[in-house]
Amino acid sequence: MPINIVVFTGDLTYSVKRGIAEINRAIPDVNWMVVLHSPKKSLAKVVKSQWRNLKRNGWGWIPYQFADLVTRVFSRIVTSKFSTSGVNSYLAMGFESKDNIKILKVDDIHGQDTIKEVSRFNPKLGISLAAPILKKELFSIPDLGTINLHKGKVPEYRGMPPAFWELWNSESNIGCTVHWVDEKLDAGNIVVEATIPREKFSTLKGLQLTLDEVGVDIMREAVDSILRGASCSKKQAEGGRTYRKPTLKEMAKLKSRIERRPISFKILLKDGIFLFTLTLWRFGLYRLASPRVVVLLYHRVSDSTRDNLTVGVEQFDRHMRLIKKYCTPVSIEDLISGYPVKKTRKPIVCITFDDGYLDNYTNAAKILIRHDIPASFFVSTGIIGAKERFFPHDIRRKNAYIPVMEWEQLREMHRHGFLIGSHTVNHIDCAAESEHVVWEELVESRKKLQEELGVEKVLFAYPYGGREHMTPERLNLVKNAGYVGCLSAYGGVNVRKVDPYNVLRRGIHWEFSDYAMLYECLGI
Repeated sequence: MPINIVVFTGDLTYSVKRGIAEINRAIPDVNWMVVLHSPKKSLAKVVKSQWRNLKRNGWGWIPYQFADLVTRVFSRIVTSKFSTSGVNSYLAMGFESKDNIKILKVDDIHGQDTIKEVSRFNPKLGISLAAPILKKELFSIPDLGTINLHKGKVPEYRGMPPAFWELWNSESNIGCTVHWVDEKLDAGNIVVEATIPREKFSTLKGLQLTLDEVGVDIMREAVDSILRGASCSKKQAEGGRTYRKPTLKEMAKLKSRIERRPISFKILLKDGIFLFTLTLWRFGLYRLASPRVVVLLYHRVSDSTRDNLTVGVEQFDRHMRLIKKYCTPVSIEDLISGYPVKKTRKPIVCITFDDGYLDNYTNAAKILIRHDIPASFFVSTGIIGAKERFFPHDIRRKNAYIPVMEWEQLREMHRHGFLIGSHTVNHIDCAAESEHVVWEELVESRKKLQEELGVEKVLFAYPYGGREHMTPERLNLVKNAGYVGCLSAYGGVNVRKVDPYNVLRRGIHWEFSDYAMLYECLGI
């Protein structure tokens, strides 16, 4: 018999939709009612709210609100004119298109009409996701009660917003909790809780992105255990504190504390040149350039370090958001299969990753799904799943062990539509090793990908990626081993066409500003 679940929310954000979609995938026979609190704001209420914020934040609230308004308007214009897709296809498949999900948009989530509709639905369980504070007459309707996702540790960090006050207080870990809803704010018994580490270079937005994913996982776990009757909730500890939204001064102070990259005149000058070129491109410079495709190469998405193989979590999210708006992201399969290379205002861009670090799964893939961008991951098959196995370049750099992905994680990524290709077995230098060793590495890596993932047409990205790391003789081995393409990493742009066995890529790392990254996408 189907199980009825009601969701209370004030905003159908990506993380809310994804949370519902993931539970819907994991638990069969669920009927959903999503109650969306969307009150109509009168002019009097808007003025009152603005006046309250002005008194709390000072005169700085006026330019802050003006900048926010300009950003929202410009974002809508850009999205309507230049986006290739208005709806994230992952969410369309997992949320909007489902017949078992009904969205009830209401002016008052506690109105009598809403309470009647929810009661008529006869829910077994209620879920609060980014909802206003719920009253007992609503959260007590479901037979089992209502659980809430709170992106913070309780009781120490009740209230809002996620991660801010933990950073403010210099905590080493950030909490995320699913608890039962009662009449006090964030005070109900705990069902599931988790923590994430604050890394050396963590940012507020980066931690919030990570908390979104952790929240999806622990809410799915909580719902599953509750419906199976296996949940064991525990009472919160005594004490604690409830926080409120920070002021503009507090937000600025925290940003100055964790902002690590100095802004120099040189950086501002370079960004000015990049921005000027990007503007010229969109207003006609692209007509003068030869048709081209840019393939970007990333390695790691992490806030644990900053080096020439790493970008930050928030930084990668910004990169993908900008590429989605201003470029045409395509898959590597499309490129080598004859994707038309033509002059276009929106640069054609392909995203790739090398090596197989764990953060590709935990951070990069989740952000790519969020922005509905295809990508390819080239992995060293002998290192995948190996414990304490170092990449040769990490040994040379004397890096501490950096975790790599497991095969089950690669299988999940493959199911999401990401291409998984070969980066040899042991991350060898193909030009330096003997013909026999290279041949064995090529054959074994391709065979492993076929066995583990069912991949038939396998692409190859050779390690280190320099001109000196691949020879014509070794490239013939790549072809003879059955690979359908070969990617380098020494820069360059694919002009007029894409040679499947000489796909040029440009590396991106943490020192690339947003404008510098977009400039790379132009391929000039």
